[in-house]
Amino acid sequence: MQPSRHQVRRTRAVCGALLTTLAALTALLTGASASQADTTICEAFGTTTIQGRYVVQNNRWGTSATQCISVTDSGFRVTQADGSVPTNGAPKSYPSIYNGCHYTNCSPGTNLPARVSSISSAPTGISYSYVTGAAYDAAYDIWLDPTPRTDGVNRTEIMIWFNRVGSVQPVGSAVGSATVAGRQWQVWSGNNGSNDVLSFVAPSAIDSWNFDVMDFVRQAVSRGLAQDSWYLTSIQAGFEPWQHGAGLAVNSFSSTVNLGGSTPGDPGTPSGPAACKVTYGTSVWQDGFTADVAVTNTGSSPVDGWKVAFTLPSGQRITNAWNATVSPSTGSVTATNVAHNASIAPGGQVSFGFQGTYSGNFAKPATFSLNGTSCTTA
Repeated sequence: MQPSRHQVRRTRAVCGALLTTLAALTALLTGASASQADTTICEAFGTTTIQGRYVVQNNRWGTSATQCISVTDSGFRVTQADGSVPTNGAPKSYPSIYNGCHYTNCSPGTNLPARVSSISSAPTGISYSYVTGAAYDAAYDIWLDPTPRTDGVNRTEIMIWFNRVGSVQPVGSAVGSATVAGRQWQVWSGNNGSNDVLSFVAPSAIDSWNFDVMDFVRQAVSRGLAQDSWYLTSIQAGFEPWQHGAGLAVNSFSSTVNLGGSTPGDPGTPSGPAACKVTYGTSVWQDGFTADVAVTNTGSSPVDGWKVAFTLPSGQRITNAWNATVSPSTGSVTATNVAHNASIAPGGQVSFGFQGTYSGNFAKPATFSLNGTSCTTA
């Protein structure tokens, strides 16, 4: 029996509906898979990198209660925030995203630390999502120190409070108000026992904003809490929760530091020499290796404060390093000077090294750069 035209149309309609339903289910499953692909961090000091340029950290230090964050390709969300601490003391954590160096963990390709006088601008953007039923502040942190340190606590912390919920307040006491970057702020100043803290508190919640970090750095300099010869070491954005906090999110974050505020080669300013040469020596055994890196300034100007960037071949991971801070451990890495070897005179040389593991065939990095300038290899 042949089907009628009406039956054929109906059959096609049913098939079309089934295909539409299957497509919808596929989209839902794909979306679920994308969501599941987000990185979840519950380790107290667990970190990861996003966009090949920022570090996201869980940074739970004030409580033993569980805190977890879900890291996306543009920021993170707090998914679990157990426990609470008294609001008249320190917060329980600082889940955050940053550009720069934090306790020797430097974000990929960063040009921080950088001398304040060498920075022409530091444009940034941030977008937050807030929750109720918790006690917290949404804090943007700017760290300054007299030295280009990449570890430990810096001398001065600038905090920008985009929002505060509950009975929480900045370190110290209110010292007046100020207009900075076109906005009005209540200003607080104090010391937490480890470093000076200068806080700018918004009178009402700010969900998102684009501004220049240097406007706030200049405030610290004008108030005697920093100097132009100091270094900007890190730019961070996140939350300080005292009670709960699940659902808080940094939707997006961007940070760029533009150098050019002083003469190239100014002492202490990471700057590109006219030329450089890298010698990369290795000792290799099954599944492991060491690398000794010698960097020669073949230009005519001194380099004071250096960063050597290179890409490790696939399968290689750095386990420890000496005479430099090297971060991250895989992929595109940057080696940053330590205090005793920051300067490279014209014709001079510095050396650093590291140990690592590898899988597959061993190979050396193809290219190196010194403060953004490509180097020859030997």
